[in-house]
Amino acid sequence: MCSNCKAAAYTIHAAQHHFGWDNSFAPTEKVAPGTVLEFECLDSSAGQLTPDSTVQDVAEMDFGKINPVNGPIYVDGAEPGDALVVKIHEFKPSGFGWTANIPGFGLLADQFKEPALHVWSYDKDKLGTSAFAPFGKVPLKPFAGTIGVAPAEAGLHSIVPPRRVGGNLDIRDLAAGTTLYLPVEVAGALFSIGDTHAAQGDGEVCGTAIESPMNTVVELDLIKGANLKMPRFETPGPVTRHLDEMGYEVTTGIGSDLYEGAQAAVSNMIDLLCARHNYSAVEAYMLCSVCGDLRISEIVDAPNWVVSFYFPKVVLN
Repeated sequence: MCSNCKAAAYTIHAAQHHFGWDNSFAPTEKVAPGTVLEFECLDSSAGQLTPDSTVQDVAEMDFGKINPVNGPIYVDGAEPGDALVVKIHEFKPSGFGWTANIPGFGLLADQFKEPALHVWSYDKDKLGTSAFAPFGKVPLKPFAGTIGVAPAEAGLHSIVPPRRVGGNLDIRDLAAGTTLYLPVEVAGALFSIGDTHAAQGDGEVCGTAIESPMNTVVELDLIKGANLKMPRFETPGPVTRHLDEMGYEVTTGIGSDLYEGAQAAVSNMIDLLCARHNYSAVEAYMLCSVCGDLRISEIVDAPNWVVSFYFPKVVLN
């Protein structure tokens, strides 16, 4: 909850969303710098997956309707070269979420070729833990996976890859209390937000987190002439306290290719979880995606680099 936040001056409703980035989209609202807005964000499936969904629904999803973002919001006075300041005040979770293995998507897509789905239910008021069947409880940390402004280049651009102006960043630490700075490339900035998550590990290795619809409250402001090259952000305090309590199991991948090292580190963790806790491989893969962290541990001792995968023990206790 946000105890010191201003009341939202505008609500951007769930129906006020779009797919992809396009600087010709008409603004949903025009606001002054310093305005607080509340966004009714859909989940990344745009409501195609529900608490009653089955794995067949994953196989039949319309991928032209993924990662809807609410907006865009035109901020008066925003010009190319400025920075849009996004003060993330609050998330209001729904209590429902899902995690899926989507064929052809994810770090280990070549190993996991069949769809899989886990539907989550969690306490939206206490934000305690969320049960992963009988296999573990994942501490929650809500955030918006997709958050950005319109690019200068004309035309419709895919929502899937992250961009210089933000977009599908999937940074877990863009949580309540964090301030994000985005490079402005078009007049008004044209800010949009969506793809809200209840929890995610760094890397989102299977391609999905705990995808969860929820309301998001942010304040939009400007820094004139900031000339940012890429997004940056600052957090209000520690970022892993919700996972650190009992330490970690850690596996590594070592070699001359960071991507292959990441694949090896995650594969080795999946093998460990399956051997110790009798998970199926796809269950371990999805669980790694929502709570485990990929880290580059060493990148200077050529020709080999070290990628580590940290799995929090608190999930299993």
